[in-house]
Amino acid sequence: MEERQFRNAMGKFATGITVVSIEYNNEIMAMTVNAFMSVSLSPRLIAISIDEKARMYAKLDEVKEFGLSILSKNQEDYSRIFAKQEETQDKIQFISLDTVPVLQGALATLSCRIISSLKAGDHIVYIGEVTDYTTMEEEPVIFFSGKYRYLD
Repeated sequence: MEERQFRNAMGKFATGITVVSIEYNNEIMAMTVNAFMSVSLSPRLIAISIDEKARMYAKLDEVKEFGLSILSKNQEDYSRIFAKQEETQDKIQFISLDTVPVLQGALATLSCRIISSLKAGDHIVYIGEVTDYTTMEEEPVIFFSGKYRYLD
């Protein structure tokens, strides 16, 4: 099985787009992540999967907490910026949610404390306990078959 073909097959699953953010040595670091899911309502748990080549990979183990921002339709550019596909000169606004950075204006934001991790191939899956969250009424941006899409 070729890697590209497998990647194309996985692209047939429509996903929302999230940005995972941490504060490390007084610097906010963020990356686009679409490998995200809700795990449990009681306790409130979510999972994210991070590539071992990502700058944030080892740092998450050190800080033990992260923010997650679910992007709205007006934040598609953040997805590209934090995936290192596009650069910006503009300062991106983060706010603090239970001491972790999250994107201002996101569809939903979560602050999480890492309670478990599992090495899975070239990724690590982090289980985070949600310590706080916010939501707003807006439409999402989604990713399907290699393209950004909208519900309206």
